[in-house]
Amino acid sequence: MKAITTLKPQAAARPKSRFWHTFFQQKYLYMMSIPFVLWVLVFNYLPLWGWTMAFQKFKPKSSFLDQKWVGLQYFRELFHDDQFFQALRNTLAMSVMGLIAGFIIPIVFAILLNEVRVGFLKRFVQTVSYLPHFVSWVVAAGIVTKMLSTDNGAVNDLLVGLHLISEPIQFSGKGNLFWSIVTASDVWKETGWNTIIYLAAIAGIGPELYEAARVDGASRLQQAWHITLPGIRSTIIVLVIISIGHLISIGFEKQFLLGNNLVRDYSQTLDLYALNYGLGTGRYSFGTAINIFNSVVSVILLFAANGIFKKITKESII
Repeated sequence: MKAITTLKPQAAARPKSRFWHTFFQQKYLYMMSIPFVLWVLVFNYLPLWGWTMAFQKFKPKSSFLDQKWVGLQYFRELFHDDQFFQALRNTLAMSVMGLIAGFIIPIVFAILLNEVRVGFLKRFVQTVSYLPHFVSWVVAAGIVTKMLSTDNGAVNDLLVGLHLISEPIQFSGKGNLFWSIVTASDVWKETGWNTIIYLAAIAGIGPELYEAARVDGASRLQQAWHITLPGIRSTIIVLVIISIGHLISIGFEKQFLLGNNLVRDYSQTLDLYALNYGLGTGRYSFGTAINIFNSVVSVILLFAANGIFKKITKESII
């Protein structure tokens, strides 16, 4: 009777061996990434230790062990403050308006700019459009304020000259116009810069697709709708997901510089709320609680948006 022999399966490569093989093979790439990893650790992860202040009655003069722990006291105060809900409303309103305008306009502008066949004109328009991105919000807010001024402001002079209004409008004093002013200012400042990403995505679309469409008699509008937009869909989805993740953290520079006491009920965002009621009044723990709320909601929005797009479009960033 023959003995039954079994062949041992070939041992799979050990994960550790594969890791070190890849590490030594790409050691220069890993070395180049070290400064960026350290940057992220120092400026993004180490500050998370400060979140403990939200659960303490923080006093700068006392050491960490001497702080009094108060649990969720400041979060309860936060959710019972009417100013918080007003700031949340303003933040969401301006974020949604900026999200819609900040995506539609750059995409349309990129498609129109891509159709320009005169090289010099195309480069000139692109350069002029993204120059405002490099201007600080201090200067940009001054330009916007001057253009909307009732004293020789360009916008009021134009509207009066066209007989659309009988007397200048004090735009900076009307709260119901503040959200639109901030959105329009942000679009003017960032449209050209955001267009660069879409132009790069459009450049990756094969020219043979457009040639075939022209042979079939497709117009430029039809080419843009059936070729250009589907070709940059992945880029659009990724940027939308990232923007939704930052929906509640829109900063405070625009609102702080363009706002005033007359429009305070419409200009105060969550970041300004944290600045005024945290650092401004010395309530560091309360300000930290606001920032934790911002971060937690941003993470939830990011994963929710990623999951929805992954289910609907089969594309995601995670």
